[in-house]
Amino acid sequence: MPTSKARISAIGSYVPKRVLSNSDLEQMVGTNDDWIVQRTGIQERRIADTGEFTSDLCVNAVRNLQDRFGVSLSDVDMVIVCTFTPDFFTPSVSAQVQQRLGIAQCGAMDVNAACAGFTYGLHLANGLITSGLHQKVLVIAAETMSKIVDYTDRTTCVLFGDGAGAVLVEKDVERPSFLAFHLGTEGKQGINLYCTNLSLQMDGHELSRGGRLVQNGREVYKWAVATVPPGVQALIDGSGVETEDITWFVPHSSNLRMINTISEKCHVPAERMLNSLIYYGNTSSATIPLALDQGVHDGKVNAGDKVLLYGFGGGLTHCGLLIDWGIGY
Repeated sequence: MPTSKARISAIGSYVPKRVLSNSDLEQMVGTNDDWIVQRTGIQERRIADTGEFTSDLCVNAVRNLQDRFGVSLSDVDMVIVCTFTPDFFTPSVSAQVQQRLGIAQCGAMDVNAACAGFTYGLHLANGLITSGLHQKVLVIAAETMSKIVDYTDRTTCVLFGDGAGAVLVEKDVERPSFLAFHLGTEGKQGINLYCTNLSLQMDGHELSRGGRLVQNGREVYKWAVATVPPGVQALIDGSGVETEDITWFVPHSSNLRMINTISEKCHVPAERMLNSLIYYGNTSSATIPLALDQGVHDGKVNAGDKVLLYGFGGGLTHCGLLIDWGIGY
């Protein structure tokens, strides 16, 4: 890839206050704590209030970023929001964020790559800055999954939660963050993970109605464990960095069984993997920034660390990035 000229310079996150525990779910659907933990690793997740939407989570994550790093957003020239649970079809979540944060002159766009959204958003930000078209890009990944989850389906409702993460990406030719990328799409697998909208047909298949998330967990699992490890290897091969030089592996936090299998196939020890599953559940595009920010908060992720991010999910899409962590330089 062309030599990057972009660095991740700040990070923030936000999760709603309401906690939905496994014991709470026991009262709602036929499940129990042992079943959930054994199959997913999740103990609880956060749920947005009735009047709390993706744009609200985005704004709170950015304000957390500002409070911690003291950065100005007045010169941000692009806002990218990664989500597939927008408040509206239009206006975009990114346009609402621009207005609420009072950023005067910037572009705004939403990116829908589902659980790979954050890595796709970072990939776009790096391209915009490295090309010279933009100087300072705000990338936010946020989802209110609780608003599309079917709480009568125990195979999916136990997985998902709500949350948001935000990073600032700025021009920096001396200490760029982006070392390599690998991405791909297998659209024929889209039938295995979808949420209906205007159309109720896909490739000749009649879809379930109701605007609720539908997932064939078995097929998504098979696709992920077959697709991500070769993608990780391709990313490493193209970077000149050895697997043992990777400080942290941060895959999309789908479920613990899946990412443990992926980590093992990638020959990355479990102790070098970060996830946000246990207390936040699967927050789709937000899982990676939530895991990263927790790692920063805990003093695990530090300047100069080699961090491999890999998002994968609805589409079915995947995108991996190798990052030289730049916060703290």
